Amino acid sequence: MITIVDYGAGNLRSVENALAAVGVDSKRASEPGALAGARRLILPGVGHFGQMMRSLASTGLGASLLERIRDGVPFLGICLGMQALFERSEEAESPGFGLLPGEVRRFPAELRVPHVGWNTIEHDASSRLLAAFSPGSYAYFSHSYYAPLGPATAATTTYAVPYTVAVEQGSLFGVQFHPEKSGPDGLRLLKTFAELD
Repeated sequence: MITIVDYGAGNLRSVENALAAVGVDSKRASEPGALAGARRLILPGVGHFGQMMRSLASTGLGASLLERIRDGVPFLGICLGMQALFERSEEAESPGFGLLPGEVRRFPAELRVPHVGWNTIEHDASSRLLAAFSPGSYAYFSHSYYAPLGPATAATTTYAVPYTVAVEQGSLFGVQFHPEKSGPDGLRLLKTFAELD
């Protein structure tokens, strides 16, 4: 069973449908107590960084989520949910969770933003989450801000600048792309997350 964090926004239904397609049960959690017994967590995110972080803080979900992550519960952040793992974002004054170093930045002004569509990703061969991806696999993106390269980077792509599209650190995982919209590879990623030790 995977618990999907429901902070009042995000593409919850498509994530639920993708998990169901690979035979994985899920449930939503919209209050802190619902995270207490979670065995795996997904934070899907769309929209504005500051709005998401304020919503997580005001509902108490953020503090509870951090507690579960620090307890070693496997966590997967999707899109904005991955960006939340970093210290901050140029999009808002609200701080991120600070579990990963660095600042999420906006793509250069001369680019078409948001960046929407399919891009190839190059991943570290040792990545547990991306083990099912072949080199140069495509994934679906929709975002205006990008995460920096760092020690936890497990996969990258380039849209004028190279940037992190997957992170992996212990039981902490995140992807900038949308696995629920990335075809068979994306579905395999969700299945892999559900089965990780």
